[in-house]
Amino acid sequence: MRKHSWFLFLLVFVVTFTVSAQKSTIYTHDLKDFNRALSLFNDGQFASAQIIFEKVKADTNDEELKSDCSYYDATCAIRMDQPNADMLMERFVSDYPTSAKSNQAFIEVAHYYFGQGNYSQALVWFEKVNESQLSSSDRDKFNFQKGYSFFSAKNKKEATVYLNKVVDSPEYGSQAKYYLGFMAYEGDDYKEANKYFDAVSGEEKYKEKLSYYQSDMNFKLGNFQKAIDLGEKAMAKSTAIEKSELNKIIGESYFNLKKYDQAIPYLSAYKGKKGRWNNTDFYQLGYAHYKQNDFENAISQFNKIINGKDFVAQNAYYHLGESYLKLDKKQEALNAFKNASEMSFDTSIQEDASLNYAKLSYEIGNSYQSVPAVLLGFIKKYPNNANRSVVEKLLIDSYISSKNYKEALVLLEKNKSPENKVAYQKVTFYRGLELYADREYQEALKMFKKSLDGQIEADITARTTFWKAETEYVLADYKNALLSFKQFASSSRASSTPEYKNINYNIAYTHFKLKEYDQAATYFQNHIEASKSDKVRLTDSYLRLGDCQFATSKYWPAMEAYNKVIELKGVDADYAFFQKAICYGFVAKNDRKIEELNSFIQTYPKSNYRDDALYELANTYVASSKQDLALKTFDRLITEFKNGSFTAKSILRQGLIYYNSDRNADALTKFKKVAADFPKTPEALEAVSTARLIYVDGGRVDEYATWVRTLDFVTVTDADLDNDTFESARKQFEQNNNKEAISGFLAYVESFPRGMHSLQANFYLAQAYFAEGLQTKSIPNYEYVVAQPRSEFTEQSLARLSQVLLKNNDNGKAIPVLLRLENEAEFPQNKVFAQSNLMKCYYDQKDYSNSVIYADKVLSNAKTDDNVKSDAQIIIARSAMQTGDESKARSGYAKLLTIAKGELAAEALYYDAYFKNKDRKFEASNTAVQKLAKDYSGYRYFGAKGLVLMAKNFYGLKDSFQATYILDNVIENFTDYPDVLTEAKKELAAIKTEESKTNSSISN
Repeated sequence: MRKHSWFLFLLVFVVTFTVSAQKSTIYTHDLKDFNRALSLFNDGQFASAQIIFEKVKADTNDEELKSDCSYYDATCAIRMDQPNADMLMERFVSDYPTSAKSNQAFIEVAHYYFGQGNYSQALVWFEKVNESQLSSSDRDKFNFQKGYSFFSAKNKKEATVYLNKVVDSPEYGSQAKYYLGFMAYEGDDYKEANKYFDAVSGEEKYKEKLSYYQSDMNFKLGNFQKAIDLGEKAMAKSTAIEKSELNKIIGESYFNLKKYDQAIPYLSAYKGKKGRWNNTDFYQLGYAHYKQNDFENAISQFNKIINGKDFVAQNAYYHLGESYLKLDKKQEALNAFKNASEMSFDTSIQEDASLNYAKLSYEIGNSYQSVPAVLLGFIKKYPNNANRSVVEKLLIDSYISSKNYKEALVLLEKNKSPENKVAYQKVTFYRGLELYADREYQEALKMFKKSLDGQIEADITARTTFWKAETEYVLADYKNALLSFKQFASSSRASSTPEYKNINYNIAYTHFKLKEYDQAATYFQNHIEASKSDKVRLTDSYLRLGDCQFATSKYWPAMEAYNKVIELKGVDADYAFFQKAICYGFVAKNDRKIEELNSFIQTYPKSNYRDDALYELANTYVASSKQDLALKTFDRLITEFKNGSFTAKSILRQGLIYYNSDRNADALTKFKKVAADFPKTPEALEAVSTARLIYVDGGRVDEYATWVRTLDFVTVTDADLDNDTFESARKQFEQNNNKEAISGFLAYVESFPRGMHSLQANFYLAQAYFAEGLQTKSIPNYEYVVAQPRSEFTEQSLARLSQVLLKNNDNGKAIPVLLRLENEAEFPQNKVFAQSNLMKCYYDQKDYSNSVIYADKVLSNAKTDDNVKSDAQIIIARSAMQTGDESKARSGYAKLLTIAKGELAAEALYYDAYFKNKDRKFEASNTAVQKLAKDYSGYRYFGAKGLVLMAKNFYGLKDSFQATYILDNVIENFTDYPDVLTEAKKELAAIKTEESKTNSSISN
């Protein structure tokens, strides 16, 4: 450049000298300054030179000198990176388009920017150069630098053109080959890349970089050992990014060579693309750990695969399942195999995953779908699988083990093959038990009959026969129940069943219901002799034995039995004491009877039989001619039980005592009180009848007629027709001709709405309606009866009326009826019925405090059966949950778990898991959910809720994969339960929000 500039200067000087031999003083001065500036420019003092060039340009009139000054001014600006440098050069080219320096100006600027590493700017100026004007010495430098600038701009096509022009250049050839090789490498043309890289491999400055690229190329060509060797060689002098990539190359090469132990450290050291790993990265490291039997670390890596829906993800989920199996984490394994089985990228993996999913479903239960459906689905999809026979056996067993009898029955009804007969027998039996527990007795009976149609397994046949008998007994079909119980007892396998221990007790009660008291007594005695451990049944057997002997007039043996009950101090000791006292009357020992009754009244002041005892005592005083004591005892009874069932009878009896003692005035007072306070009752009718005798005997018929006209239930003129109409209907009723009875009683109440028998007629009419299944029609007639003063029909009418109202879901009307029944019931079972249903009604009305009060009452009754106790415990637990008293709910559900069956057991087990989750006992909670899935899969609602709970447990155990996977499946499969769906979505959103905070980069 310097020589070239001086050449131009000399040329200008000669030309100028030729044109004008005489120099002006000014021109000479300008030229001197120009030369000084040029000297400074050549020495690199661009700032000083620029000042002088600008001055000379401003002072001179010589255009050529101006042109040179503009060129050098712009060049100085470029060398000093002045912001207006390109503008100055553009101005130079614009102002002096014919200057010989234009092309050189472009070259100089381009070379300058290239030297500064500003390749994009250099490329702008290289594009301006007229390549035909380049000297041979400038051409190679120009081609290389322009080619490299294109390379930097990722314009490989143009870069290849210019770099190929200098491949043979002594100065630029090696560099050109290196970059040509690199572009071939990036374009996956490894053959071409190797050709260029080999050409420069002997040069020291390329060795480091070439090792990296050649390692990668060999890896991609499948030369894994060579890739490892070259990668190790390049590692020491590589950048951090290159080291990360080399770790991946070496690690994956070892992985492909199945040297998993050597692969792990390199795969772990990989930093990922832009700091993030993809699913393949996690899979390879996870699989390497898996092959080393390091299942914990394998699981950790496989679980990091997010939203995988490809071949890699399917593989990962499959091996994740196997890893969980190795660690005996079967629920987690089930989820992983389920995921792999739903992908079809590799059908062999899909089939094997489906097999594992089916086997695990059988083993631990499945909340997503029924176990039989999973197994049957596998058999249908893979009929030629080598494990088909194994799965078929599991299918049959699963019908029993999953306890999902309802759904299993649907499948079996469709597939009645001979090999499924055993399963069908068992499933119909167990489904019958479920229906029995749910009090659907007619449906239960159908199931038991179906089970008995295929008598294959003797044990199941025997048990089914027993429960068929129990169901018939509950349905009051006592004759068939007795036959079934005896068939069970005579079965060869009966003694090996859990039901056998109480068979004498069951047969005894059935005879008792049939009023076959001698036979009943025999079986009660058999039970007493065979079973002493069950104190409740032992006491009850002595009691009923006494009742049977009482009913057959064997009073002394009856008293012995009642004494046993009293000694055992059971819940019915008061009844036994009372019955024993009554027995003394039948053996002509009224003094002892009176003594025992007085003792009873003192010993059991709160007994339900206290009014019975007082009434019997008063009557016994009458029989013993102790009239004053009788009257006082009746007074005591009337005072203590103003609305009792014996009140009307007691007043009537007092009247009769007075009548028989010729105290007619006192007698009439009592008879009139009965008629006034208890109209239309049998006692009222008897009172009127006896009072008539007093009036007639006293010649006071007019007084009688006047009094009787005040009684709306006595119509003297219609009395015969009244009686005939009523008696006709009652005969039909007693012969169980209910339809005829209904017609007759309807005729009576319409003809005699206030007749002598209107109370009985309305009661019997209601009973006939009830017997015919017309319960709703019975309501007005029962309401009529209970609206009248207390009678012998009141308690049964209250019980039946409440039963009908409850069936009609009319809880509002049922509650006051049940309250009356609770307060007025003399039969314990009616009191229990009232209290248990008040408990349910209050709960349905969200009156939780009252529902709990009645639940506690039910539980405090020792005679309450387990089904009702279950209802009470669930009411307590649910009410406590509703009112936020989780401590009481926890206790209630824990008690329920010990006695509940069917859906209530599923609910109790869910809350067992729920409270364990609250206590952060996540593993124990999951165990409870697994039991729920295995034993109660038929109750899908609680199965779905259990899955959400399981997801929470897994997240608590820091297993976000299991948590999100389970929640995704709940959302997909349980759309029938909106509340569960809402909870699952909320939990999933919370987990994803939390995970997004920590999953922005990968940490190993």
